[in-house]
Amino acid sequence: MAAELTAHELIAKHRPTLDQALEAIRTRAYWSPHPEHPKAYGEHGSLDAAAGKAAFDALLGTRVDLGQPGTDDWVGGEVSPYGIELGVTYPHADVDTLLPAMKAGQRAWRDAGAETRAVVCLEILKRISDRTHEFAHAVMHTSGQAFMMAFQAGGPHAQDRGLEAVAYAYVEQVRTPDTAEWTKPQGKRDPLALTKAFTPVPRGIALLIGCNTFPTWNGYPGLFASLATGNAVLVKPHPRAVLPLALTVQVARQVLAEAGFDPNLVALAAERPGEGIAKTLAVRPEIRIIDYTGSTGFGDWLEANARQAQVYTEKAGVNTVIVESTANYKGMLSNLAFSLSLYSGQMCTTPQNLLIPRDGIRTDEGPRTFDEFVTDLARSVDGLLGDDARANALLGAIVNPDVKARLEAAAGLGEVALASREVTNPDFPGAVVRTPVVVKLDGAKPDDEAAYMNECFGPVSFAVAVDSAADAVDLLRRTVREKGAMTVGAYTTDEDVERAVEEVCLEESAQLSLNLTGGVYVNQTAAFSDFHGSGGNPAANAALCDGAFVANRFRVVEVRREA
Repeated sequence: MAAELTAHELIAKHRPTLDQALEAIRTRAYWSPHPEHPKAYGEHGSLDAAAGKAAFDALLGTRVDLGQPGTDDWVGGEVSPYGIELGVTYPHADVDTLLPAMKAGQRAWRDAGAETRAVVCLEILKRISDRTHEFAHAVMHTSGQAFMMAFQAGGPHAQDRGLEAVAYAYVEQVRTPDTAEWTKPQGKRDPLALTKAFTPVPRGIALLIGCNTFPTWNGYPGLFASLATGNAVLVKPHPRAVLPLALTVQVARQVLAEAGFDPNLVALAAERPGEGIAKTLAVRPEIRIIDYTGSTGFGDWLEANARQAQVYTEKAGVNTVIVESTANYKGMLSNLAFSLSLYSGQMCTTPQNLLIPRDGIRTDEGPRTFDEFVTDLARSVDGLLGDDARANALLGAIVNPDVKARLEAAAGLGEVALASREVTNPDFPGAVVRTPVVVKLDGAKPDDEAAYMNECFGPVSFAVAVDSAADAVDLLRRTVREKGAMTVGAYTTDEDVERAVEEVCLEESAQLSLNLTGGVYVNQTAAFSDFHGSGGNPAANAALCDGAFVANRFRVVEVRREA
């Protein structure tokens, strides 16, 4: 296979970016090579807003032919949460043909070395970045995210997470030198001398099981961590969110071929309605790595049954915020209102339980009773979402009927402090748009506990009355230990309460945000600096991204020779 992109050219082009990424994960400072603003695109080969929208529109009703082996059918059926039928079809794979073809390219990919693999991955990310506007529409119309969120989270932020994984993969692979000269003195005898070679070798084929809500943001870390460490990657998208990952596979295959590698190192496994191929693929002996984001039930099944594979899961948790006191009441209310509203609460990091002492809280505006605080919070959410145009831009659309059903059922769980209302989207009349519901519950009542101690994914939050700050800390500990949490937040001006909350999060391995009142929110994390999940509580067995996320995707094989 003749290479159009040589390793030397790719290293010259992308090594500076890789070095900056390595420095960023070392310092944890802010850095991103991918612009967040839509107007930054349109030069140097990238699509501007109009061209990106036209490219997306041109995909509707077409067949995405990836040219991969073993195609035995064409499948599709995605319907946008905004009410549009995409009409795109994808190759359905005969995996008995596809998997051996994927394995065939791994030897050359392994022998290319860590640096070449890294810069090929960076070229893939650069090509995706150039099409960010097109990808944004694909993410919007499969996830229900509002356009700006789909643009940022589905575009530059997802690309950052992919690059971060490549950087960690590179660090772990070059930790051991390629060769070493080993000499052991033997006194009066000649020393023992060996030449040793160390090669990172891939585990095998990786299976990426995509999610509906964040197909690229949650998908890219595992995809690029596996590819950068020498593994072939089979991408199995969520049936409602195929297009963004199919386009990703398309770009990856093009770059691999141009760089002289087998394009079958990355392939797509789309499925027929109700086929459930993830469960079948997950236990095949060829699959040695699995990345999964989704429900706890299937995540637990993968961990228990895919015994031949290294399994990385992000499942469900019950995210909790303790509200004890604040020095910026208006800022706290504004920050919480935004956190509860963003993408209709359909984020694995959205707060669900607000634990509030039943005797009230202390603020810079004077004391507030439990009821007064909850009323003020409801008023803040109403103020944020009172304008329908702004509400649509923040809420997006309800991603699937299950979320809508949970939202509607939540009103029957307790006293409704903030009722959900329907919002009309004039651009997309078929969109299901709803504002959040906030329900009051009592932490001392067993019936209420059954509601707040389980994840209620979507725009549903519970204001839970507890006896004291100490009780809130105890409930936080039990929640994280039993149910897991992707995020924890706390508002307090009391040093003892702050230390107690921090100690719980350290002991139970939960990521904590304290006293956020500005433009950073508990449900947002920044690549290269923040860890998404910890891998240390039931919500996820891995963190995005750390050394543990990449290091077990390859092993180091040693060859010794006498010098």
